[in-house]
Amino acid sequence: MDPIARNNVRVSGPPDARSIMFAHGFGCDQQMWRYVAPAFEDEFQVVCFDHVGAGHSDLSAYDPAKYSSLDGYADDVVEIARALNLHDAVLVGHSVSSMIGMLACLRAPELFGKLVMLGPSPRYVDDPPYVGGFSKSDIRELLEAMDSNYLGWSSAMAPVIMGNPERPQLGRELTESFCRTDPAIARQFAEVTFLSDNRDDLARLSTPTLVLQCSQDVIAPKAVGEYVAAAVPDSTLVMLEAVGHCPNLSAPEATSAAIAAFV
Repeated sequence: MDPIARNNVRVSGPPDARSIMFAHGFGCDQQMWRYVAPAFEDEFQVVCFDHVGAGHSDLSAYDPAKYSSLDGYADDVVEIARALNLHDAVLVGHSVSSMIGMLACLRAPELFGKLVMLGPSPRYVDDPPYVGGFSKSDIRELLEAMDSNYLGWSSAMAPVIMGNPERPQLGRELTESFCRTDPAIARQFAEVTFLSDNRDDLARLSTPTLVLQCSQDVIAPKAVGEYVAAAVPDSTLVMLEAVGHCPNLSAPEATSAAIAAFV
């Protein structure tokens, strides 16, 4: 299947410029980059896409076996990059796509010259002394809530994930994004995301990496960002003065500035 059509790939900016590729997080689609990606269109060829199962991707391409781990999503990222003949591209991954991006860089380091991890977490479940932010029972209850009432779970969780309660429109947007996702696909992606453990992969990453950490983030706490930055050999940690797990929506100017300074 053509990866460009499968993943609803959209390309903008000068075609002969260096490429920057934006990968969205769980429950989102490429629209979550609409305040950040345009800031790079003058100097970069900008590539945005939807993970299979999200946005306007080809839902017929969703294979539960392929997407039973983050590897299936990483394979798609590599396929998109190769279909576009990318080389030395900047790969920006939000949330779980930070780890998907890392796996893509490990698979095809020639395609990606730099990696940006926005709100990364290599493991969400606590494993003392490692702090992931969630207990096993937290994740079990989350998945059970998704099983019993996905729309209700989305309405309750999205505003918490977004933060910024004084700007309720942000929480509503994330809620609507969650609710547009097929519940069965969202449930499997949530399990794959929240039960993943990519800590051992961090040390293998040779791609220069920027770790962007929000000052307050209930999904990826400060300790997690610090752990990632310490584990990746060639990394830089930048703390964003931003609240919540989606600074690409809540603090796009600060997010864009930090990425631009790195690339």
